[in-house]
Amino acid sequence: MILSRVVLHPLLLAAALAPMSLLSQMQAELAIDRLTSAATAIIPRTAHLEKVATCCEWLEGPAWAPDGRLFVSDTDLNEILAVASDGKRRIFKKPSGLTDPSFHGKEPGTNGNAFDTFGRLTVAGHALHQVFRFDRLEGSSSMTVLADRYQGKRFNSPNDLTYASDGSLFFTDPPYGLASQQDSDPKKELPFNGVFMVRGAAHKAPGSTPTEPILLIRDMTRPNGIALSPSEKYLYVANSDPANPVWMRYPLEKNGTVGAGEVLLSAKGAPGVGGPDGIKVDVKGNLYGSGPGGIWIISPEGKHIATIHVPERVSNCGWGGADWQTLYITASSSVYRIHLDIKGLDLARRH
Repeated sequence: MILSRVVLHPLLLAAALAPMSLLSQMQAELAIDRLTSAATAIIPRTAHLEKVATCCEWLEGPAWAPDGRLFVSDTDLNEILAVASDGKRRIFKKPSGLTDPSFHGKEPGTNGNAFDTFGRLTVAGHALHQVFRFDRLEGSSSMTVLADRYQGKRFNSPNDLTYASDGSLFFTDPPYGLASQQDSDPKKELPFNGVFMVRGAAHKAPGSTPTEPILLIRDMTRPNGIALSPSEKYLYVANSDPANPVWMRYPLEKNGTVGAGEVLLSAKGAPGVGGPDGIKVDVKGNLYGSGPGGIWIISPEGKHIATIHVPERVSNCGWGGADWQTLYITASSSVYRIHLDIKGLDLARRH
């Protein structure tokens, strides 16, 4: 049951002169579904969705840098962009990913981004079949590959990633960076789509050899977005399989393994474009993830708190801003943001 549906964007004056059908469409796109009373402590009544930049083909992996820039990937255009708070952007790395002329896939570029405790950008290499780190934000040629194989076999296409407070790196490995994006792709070396951990990745010295990762999960069909609870007792993974669009929760054991997973929430049958993809967490343990229609806010108990509707298909989100209460959203060709009444948990978990 929807408790309330409120218009996000405050600048509807011009729209008042538009035909009623157009106005109704705009209101439907720029709205929040507040589904439980918990939404009132998260989303201000005056909240509005702001478009920061439009530029690209398929944006992913928003990550806020210590210097106040937002880093995003365009997996289709094979580049990483640095976006300033005023929307101005510059290319940080191009090509960011695969340059093999024999590759005819849709997504040759990199995907998810995350900053470690030292302020260095770590990247899910996607079509490069590796996870690597830029050792400096300026002079991006200095890179360290953190992991590129499991038991001698190349990764499928590392998709998204997150750091734990001890510097360990968690990442997902679906097949979307392969040319066919299918499990039957002839370039696929691993017989599963896994979730991995690289212990102490943030503390690896520049130029170190890649580390053998620990396999945590191997039975998900399309592991995608990934996040840790504030206590780090739980690992959350979004499954982007349209046949089973769910957010999973796994107890994280002290020895670095995970216990039996359970479905936190399913998006099966929900109206709207999109599904489970990138996810982030706030300081209270609520999840924020791409889902049908926009960003779904989910309680630690698996209750659907609210949906922030976005007028494009959403891929991911990330925290930023001076007070760490701005949620940045990558959606198809644009970057959006919305200021909330709660702090995010990100940037190597320093907030």
